[in-house]
Amino acid sequence: MYYCIKALGETEILAQIKTDPGAFRQVFELYYKSIFGYIFRRTANFDDTADIVSETFLKAFKKIRNFEYRGISIKVWLYRIAINEINLHFRSRRKGKRLFENIVMKEPELFRTYLQEDRQSLENELLQHKKYLTVVTQLKQLPDRYQTVISLRFFEGKENREIAEILKMKEGTIKSLLSRGLEKLKKLCNETTQ
Repeated sequence: MYYCIKALGETEILAQIKTDPGAFRQVFELYYKSIFGYIFRRTANFDDTADIVSETFLKAFKKIRNFEYRGISIKVWLYRIAINEINLHFRSRRKGKRLFENIVMKEPELFRTYLQEDRQSLENELLQHKKYLTVVTQLKQLPDRYQTVISLRFFEGKENREIAEILKMKEGTIKSLLSRGLEKLKKLCNETTQ
């Protein structure tokens, strides 16, 4: 069954998923690229990213039937799950099973195609930006709270208001974390280049 993604709003998608779990595909297709890109920019490693994305969407798939729209979008909810999965990954370095091994989809080739296209494009982007790799390497040295706000602000282009919503924090706290985090990151990067 083909689902019309653009025509349905999130509440309609949620209602459809409650009766047909296969409708989760719409969520995957709508948000996969942005979640994948965010995680990749945090890890700078394609294989780790694929694992974390798999865990993110697997957890979302398992919990979405209980998701109720209460002022936060599915996208924000997915970012929250992704942030938790990134933090778990960095703490334990555990590797999860890939989404394709855990969820049988009617069109698995579509998702494999997305994965391959992303791998090629993102790896080319990384080769062209060596400074980016230095910043990401140094960013990984910072505590998780700084990594998260800096990544959401500068890699994902999120506004402070949206970051506050994703992280369930006040906007002033986000500004403070950004300021302190950028100061620490700048110091680390300067030490590396000396």
